[in-house]
Amino acid sequence: MTDTRTITSLTNTTVKAARALHMRKEREETGLFLAEGLKIVTEAVELGQAPRILMYGRDAVDHPVLQKAIIATRAAQGEVIEVSRDVLEKVAKRDNPQAVLGVFEQRFTPLNQLEPHAASFWVALEQVRDPGNLGTIVRTADAAGCGGVILVGECCDPFSVEAVRATMGSIFAVQIARATTAEFLAFRAAWPGCVAGTLLTATTDYKAASYNRPALVLMGNEQQGLSPELAAACDVTVKIPMRGRADSLNLAVATGIMIYAATA
Repeated sequence: MTDTRTITSLTNTTVKAARALHMRKEREETGLFLAEGLKIVTEAVELGQAPRILMYGRDAVDHPVLQKAIIATRAAQGEVIEVSRDVLEKVAKRDNPQAVLGVFEQRFTPLNQLEPHAASFWVALEQVRDPGNLGTIVRTADAAGCGGVILVGECCDPFSVEAVRATMGSIFAVQIARATTAEFLAFRAAWPGCVAGTLLTATTDYKAASYNRPALVLMGNEQQGLSPELAAACDVTVKIPMRGRADSLNLAVATGIMIYAATA
């Protein structure tokens, strides 16, 4: 294990810097984010994004997949560090941390660089607030072959630890773009396919709608749904029927339903 540093001190500057990435301000200032677990780190490496810093505990040292991640990190001029369990707990802020942690560069795709015809459908989220929902939507979008996810307005951070964890590695596979409402509406004006959103007042069942491709699935936030401005930008608004006592669905579940409706 040549060229590997060992850190056991909780006050080490690298340890403190990695731990600070739990804070959005620090992520925004550095352009970095923290990812937990060998599976997520492996996904990143396989997709060509090696960690800036790779931390691992002694328990993981002999894992062959970790060895590949170490090689990729070194090849990308990243830092490989073996750390104590106490350090893993401090950086992860968890009592039972993953044995592997990675610090990565954030990657956003500029809105004007998205190619609508590169995929049969895309997802846009207006002011999504819950990082678990956002991460789950990114994962579902990846599973279905989505072209990318567009975050409209003030959304939670897709590179927060909670959101990244929920993506299970899909954060490295799916293009993420950001837009103000005005920027999104200008982008939408040139969209070559159908723009479909869910609305409580809609009368069309989501299964009965026609989703001309490339379809853009537009979803509102957890509490208020789509704003009137973005609802008006949809070619079709649909409803997902509620047949039981619950009067609404979790945003990630509703988006998943719409994603697969648009790809059917």
